[in-house]
Amino acid sequence: MNFDRFINIVPKLKNIPLPAESSQFKMSPPFRQELIKREQKKMKFARKAGVMALFYPDVTNTTKLILILRKTYRGVHSAQVAFPGGKEEEHDDSLMATALRETAEEVGVPEHQIEVLREMTQVYIPPSNYYVYPFIGISKETPRFIKQETEVEELLEITFQDMISDSNVVTEIVNTSYQKAISVPAFKLNGKIVWGATAMMLSEIKDLLKQAL
Repeated sequence: MNFDRFINIVPKLKNIPLPAESSQFKMSPPFRQELIKREQKKMKFARKAGVMALFYPDVTNTTKLILILRKTYRGVHSAQVAFPGGKEEEHDDSLMATALRETAEEVGVPEHQIEVLREMTQVYIPPSNYYVYPFIGISKETPRFIKQETEVEELLEITFQDMISDSNVVTEIVNTSYQKAISVPAFKLNGKIVWGATAMMLSEIKDLLKQAL
């Protein structure tokens, strides 16, 4: 999609009721509901994180979304595709501020260059005991990305068309911290598998965008 056309749907994006959990559940791993029931006590003490779904024009004025491939490390989210973002810090004024700060740190887009359109529906992540709060933002200029070498393995620039295409929804076998070789719904984008909480958030954004078109 041409970015000029994307800008034209922005007013609709701000006002359409959120698809919320009905969209997220489409990409929910099959074991999620059982985990949520098991983690009720732990959820009361969950930490918070903010992430950014940042849309922007590339050099050809094509609308794209930036995702990141996390580094391989000893943790539950090792080598997974995610939105730029991270945990809330004490000095953050809000979770939107968290998402903006972390986006600047991880992909190098300064906070002043991002216009936040709206907050989406939060998602609880049982393995790390986090509530993640996603935001949709736009940069009206082509960003000059600088990846955070300590956190980010690769930057993934996803076209708008690939993001909303149903043909990129797949079923994948993954290993999780709870169960090995389990079949989950996922997106296949730029050759990478996107599943779990990121896929759930992406599903809601996708459905919101489709309503605005």
